[in-house]
Amino acid sequence: MFGGLATISNNSPILRRISSRPVVFDQELNEMKSGSLPIGPAIMPSPILLWRFKVLLFLIWGFSCCKISWDSVMRMSADLRDLFLYEAFLYFNPLLLVCATWMTIVVPTSMTSYLYLYSHGEVSLAASQPVLLYAAVAMLLIFPFDIFYLSSRYYLLRTLWRILLPLQAITFSDFFVADILTSMAKVLSDLERSACRMVHRQVATIAWFEADSVCGSHSIAIPLVLVLPYMCRFFQCLRQYKDTGEKTTLFNALKYSTAIPVIFLSALKYHVFPDRWTNIYRPLWLLSSVVNSLYSFYWDVTRDWDLSSSRIFMFKNPSLISNLLHARQWLLFWVLASNLILRCTWTYKLSAHLRHNYITVFTITLLEMLRRFQWIFFRVDNEWNKMNHRQSSSLPMTDMPKEEDKLLPTDHNV
Repeated sequence: MFGGLATISNNSPILRRISSRPVVFDQELNEMKSGSLPIGPAIMPSPILLWRFKVLLFLIWGFSCCKISWDSVMRMSADLRDLFLYEAFLYFNPLLLVCATWMTIVVPTSMTSYLYLYSHGEVSLAASQPVLLYAAVAMLLIFPFDIFYLSSRYYLLRTLWRILLPLQAITFSDFFVADILTSMAKVLSDLERSACRMVHRQVATIAWFEADSVCGSHSIAIPLVLVLPYMCRFFQCLRQYKDTGEKTTLFNALKYSTAIPVIFLSALKYHVFPDRWTNIYRPLWLLSSVVNSLYSFYWDVTRDWDLSSSRIFMFKNPSLISNLLHARQWLLFWVLASNLILRCTWTYKLSAHLRHNYITVFTITLLEMLRRFQWIFFRVDNEWNKMNHRQSSSLPMTDMPKEEDKLLPTDHNV
């Protein structure tokens, strides 16, 4: 009974599963070779291999764009080169600074085509590049089909509408996006100037240089567009005061109103006599710039970030970000110092009479992106702490965690 050989069917699950791998018998192997049985799915390459392939393609693309752009610029005459580069910077810089990952490829590619076509005499085709790019971005933003993150695009459009018309209670996303738009005031101004030149057919020409009163530095639209994000935040603060009655919202509204004289006093340079600008309006512009920079810095530290002296040197209720960053005092001092300096340099971007050096403007824009990232990091951390505090305050005493159950002590010295 125990010494005989047992006969097991080929379809037995015991033979079918050995170490979690299926066993293929000779008969099935012959059927697979003959094509009567389907072959399993193809082996996909590893994610690391795909990532390296994408990086290689991106490097090849970047090198090609740089090489073609450099050769195209070198083909131009020296007197036309700087003027044309300023125009290319005006058209493509705004989209490059606000674009997502996939547009990081589209925008430089369009700019490379613009430079190449213009340097080779195809002026009409070169002029069509920024026009097509702006039209494609606008159509993609309102595209009604469920592609390219439809819900996110429509959420952004609804938020922008609520910012322009603050007729309802102000949510966190409303003033958060509006604050970011204040850092993009120069970008919005460049978008307006680009659209103006496209409408007046001044793309890929130097006609706009003579028609300065239409789309250039003398245009009244420049200060109006620059001041628009600050006015939106100003009315948001007034709406918050109406809903909550907190007087701090009025002081916040005053902070945004200090940017208005900086913008319009700068624009007066192109509408008054030079001696009046030098003796009267330029000192007023410098004074308003200092007031705006210092007031904004004070509000960042004490209100938006809530970094009082007790939080810098001794944090009683640190959050996760507090443990990671606030414990490193040198990093906090770096954030405070850099925020003060970059608040002052940002005034350069709000002043129309200082925006002719496009390399300096581009550098300050990148620095403002760094400052805004720091602001977002600490602002979200502060809002998270407030939400946790409100939730813990709303709990009944029986639901409050015991002292020994808290993850963090109440008195935490850094």
